[in-house]
Amino acid sequence: MTVATDVPARAAWSAYVREGEQLTLTDLHGNQAVDFLVYDAHDTGVRYSVPDTVQAQGNIFLTTGSVLLSNEHTPLMTVTEDTCGRHDTVGGACSKESNTLRYGHHTWSQHACVDNFLAEGARYGLDKRDLVSNINWYMNVPVEKDGTLGIVDGISAPGLRVTLRAETDVLVLVSNCPQINNPCNGFEPTAVRMTVGPAGAGAA
Repeated sequence: MTVATDVPARAAWSAYVREGEQLTLTDLHGNQAVDFLVYDAHDTGVRYSVPDTVQAQGNIFLTTGSVLLSNEHTPLMTVTEDTCGRHDTVGGACSKESNTLRYGHHTWSQHACVDNFLAEGARYGLDKRDLVSNINWYMNVPVEKDGTLGIVDGISAPGLRVTLRAETDVLVLVSNCPQINNPCNGFEPTAVRMTVGPAGAGAA
């Protein structure tokens, strides 16, 4: 059975994805960053690891063929289709603290991805100690020659999608990024679609 859920702008979402099933994230309106964490469903101490993933593939960006590795260097999910072309692994999740530092104290009350992760993760017994560096699907974070990072206009467009196959039973947490202070969401967060189903079923 295939289940599709439209996640409103700024909202959180989560699901268990069983081994062999696929998860498709569709950018419905374009230029919307989707913050993403993934855990082994049977042992959440085993979770997505940026260092393991980047080291194994020799690239800080994700696309078709990228394998999301855990902190135990085991495969959690594999990107099987990507119609966008590149996704960020180093920009991290926005928080009240980082917003204040980057954009001023007046942003303190704004909702942020860390808030979404904490609220959604609590449903599964996760807390702040379980939050690790995340993936930002569709977010455009180029690395300059001097090593500095930028957050610039996205390269996504309405209807583009990325599909991942679960290599083991996993728990996925998503924050449909609420950031309005930089271009990662075109300054106007929008809805995205999450579709979970058997491999080869296609996106709804």
